[in-house]
Amino acid sequence: MRIAISAVQGAFIEHQQMLSSLGVECFELRQRADLHRSFDGLILPGGESTVQGKLLRELGMFDELQQLLRQGLPVLGTCAGLILLAQHISNDEQRYFATMPLTVRRNAYGRQLGSFSVTARCGSLEAVPMRFIRAPYIESAEAGVEILAEVGGKIVAARYQRQLGLAFHPELTGDSRLHQLFLSLVRGDSRTKEAVLA
Repeated sequence: MRIAISAVQGAFIEHQQMLSSLGVECFELRQRADLHRSFDGLILPGGESTVQGKLLRELGMFDELQQLLRQGLPVLGTCAGLILLAQHISNDEQRYFATMPLTVRRNAYGRQLGSFSVTARCGSLEAVPMRFIRAPYIESAEAGVEILAEVGGKIVAARYQRQLGLAFHPELTGDSRLHQLFLSLVRGDSRTKEAVLA
């Protein structure tokens, strides 16, 4: 298994470190030529979604990645990565890959709660540490989207087919369970999440 991590901007190094700790091979996507390498899944890290979207287009990577996602490439999008995956952004006219049928709100928590940490249930997982940094949240999700976590009445994690979108940064917590969940999607594991993560 090999995972590609978008490295045009944002917090990609921490994802590399998490995957390495799990014994998973990964590499950085920095230019169009990198897309010619073989990979089984994609991580879209946190950072600035506007900058990432702009750079992916300027570097000639956007269209091919979007096509791969539409064809079912497993993806983990964290914070800005979630925004890139969302079909709609309620407070921004921009749209990016738009492969997850949900609506997000950018920088949703404002300055007072710009960055914070909580522990909450996520799917079948108990006590998942969640680090939010100028985070979005999911305002609404269409049929077929599985809501995995809510914090303060706001949706902060969801799964759609083989796409996992998180409003927070699991790579900054030292807890690898959500990366393990993503890897189970990459493997096409038919077992339940409870069995995969037991």
